[in-house]
Amino acid sequence: MTLPETMAAIMIDGKGGPDVLKPTRLPVPRRGDGELLIRVAAAGVNRPDVMQRQGVYPPPPGASDIPGLEVAGEVAAAGGMSRFRIGDQVTALVTGGGYAEYCLADERAALAFPAGFDAVQAAALPETFFTVWQNVFERGGLKAGETFLVHGGSSGIGTTAIQLAKAFGARVYTTAGTAEKCAACEKLGADRAINYREEDFVAILKAETAGKGVDLILDMVGGDYVDRNIQVAAEDGRIHQIAFQSGSKATADLMRLMLKRVTLTGSTLRARPMEVKNRLARRLEEQVWPLLGKGQIKPVIDSTFALEKASEAHRRMETNAHIGKIILTV
Repeated sequence: MTLPETMAAIMIDGKGGPDVLKPTRLPVPRRGDGELLIRVAAAGVNRPDVMQRQGVYPPPPGASDIPGLEVAGEVAAAGGMSRFRIGDQVTALVTGGGYAEYCLADERAALAFPAGFDAVQAAALPETFFTVWQNVFERGGLKAGETFLVHGGSSGIGTTAIQLAKAFGARVYTTAGTAEKCAACEKLGADRAINYREEDFVAILKAETAGKGVDLILDMVGGDYVDRNIQVAAEDGRIHQIAFQSGSKATADLMRLMLKRVTLTGSTLRARPMEVKNRLARRLEEQVWPLLGKGQIKPVIDSTFALEKASEAHRRMETNAHIGKIILTV
């Protein structure tokens, strides 16, 4: 297979709004040891891409400046000892470079497409499924029979967390901003979706749990939700913070946290060592890929945009009107 010298890609020209995303041509990246070169068919759009574009979330050292943290496509080049071969269909979590015709991926963070999946569906998996598995099951320790709350239930993370938590036996609650989004969350398996614009999730969840509170909370909002999460957490409850859409500064009553022995923690995924991502990939391969292949859970696709329309995809994300994932097609 002869590779071209250059490829279409999206670069960030300065920092600011969606218009700083500019189509360009760049050299095709060269594969190093342990890497796959993927001919990209589809790439996921995520909040960290928006933050990188705004200049508040730079890529880690050594990562591509091209945005994009998840891709799906065909292996165009691989090492002789790789478990993948040229032509294999793979999806991968990457540290950058996804908004392009070709992207490098460490093969330890790559997985074959689940059975029956196309590239658009497969590109919707890595960022959300790796994040949810790490924070809800590996670090959060969610068990069957426990109660689980995810804020932003209609987001890519939210739609994934609802389905996975339900599939593994939890009682699932979520918050969303419209009646349409709440209905979509309940259709995915949420036992109760709370419209945060009209309802107080603290009061509702205390009533729903007969005053016990929620065992595990996954939060992307921050701000005043930090204290409200502590209020609604059960004794020995766990709160996992993965983003701060309302800001990372908060005022909270830590006496309540102490009296209930609540654990408040957080994490990011992009800069974590490859050994961690490899472990997550193997757990997903064993525990989740069979469920995807059988159709028991599925990624929710909101919309697709051609690669050169990346700025329009970012505008769609910033409206907060989407339900599920936004995907670029190449």
